[in-house]
Amino acid sequence: MRPGALAEPATSSGSEAPAVEVRTPSAASVVAAVVVSLRPRQWSKNLFVFAGLVFAEKLFTPAAAVALGAFAIFCGLSGAIYLLNDVADRERDQRHPTKRHRPVAAGRLGVPAAVGLAVALIVVGLAASAAIDWRFAFTAAVYVALLSAYSGWLKHVVIVDVLVVAIGFVLRAVAGALAIDVEISGWLLICTILIALFLALGKRRHEFIMLAGAAERHRPILHEYSEALLDQMIAVVTASTLTAYALYTMSPETVAKFQTHWLPATLPFVLYGIFRYLYLLYRKQLGGSPAELLLTDRPLFINAVLWIAAVLVIIYAL
Repeated sequence: MRPGALAEPATSSGSEAPAVEVRTPSAASVVAAVVVSLRPRQWSKNLFVFAGLVFAEKLFTPAAAVALGAFAIFCGLSGAIYLLNDVADRERDQRHPTKRHRPVAAGRLGVPAAVGLAVALIVVGLAASAAIDWRFAFTAAVYVALLSAYSGWLKHVVIVDVLVVAIGFVLRAVAGALAIDVEISGWLLICTILIALFLALGKRRHEFIMLAGAAERHRPILHEYSEALLDQMIAVVTASTLTAYALYTMSPETVAKFQTHWLPATLPFVLYGIFRYLYLLYRKQLGGSPAELLLTDRPLFINAVLWIAAVLVIIYAL
């Protein structure tokens, strides 16, 4: 370079690393990541909150507004649990064929943001539940504690893992009844835990088959199960669920409460729903997300709507 000449800006060469452009996620992308992480499609599980409302014949009373608020609270609380679960499982999810697309695992939602949002949802949800009823708030707190423990370590304990998931459904039903101060039949709680076990075991079987040899790497608890064991457990729970529901519809207590002998007429819908799910699980290799399957499989969805309609007509119109 000539003396006194000004140095020219350096240009990129083959030996120099290209500049890396760092992009700040847009507000819209962050909101989208949060919505996906809250799993809105899974909120159908919280419909169990309305069990007490429907079967206590309070559907067309002011109690329905309280039950709707309880449903919204459990949607927020369950969303918080999903966020915590995604944070705890982010490394395993990154190796999973489908779960690696979850926002936390994919890096679209940061761990501090996910944890902070989960804590905020839990605090707001429990505060709102306390405004409804202290017993409802206590049940909601038990739900949060149990499912948080599940995300941390209970999901790694064989058999306990599926039982905790089933108990989560029972707590939803109990909380819904406490929110509107009505009793819920022991038969309904038995049917709830059995159908929840049925779905949880079906999900485990789907994961076991879909992940094949890599099952243990993605979900270590699957090492404790086998296809034959899961099939046997599903068979036992299936028979128990159908038997319990049939006995509930025909029990003298139920007949006296609703002043009708027509509830057994809803049994074919329950039979079809269970058999349809088994067909999708065993023949179509579906069942990884029963809640989403209910929304995406038209025959299953129509059957669920018809069952609900039949129950409402029998209880409220006959």
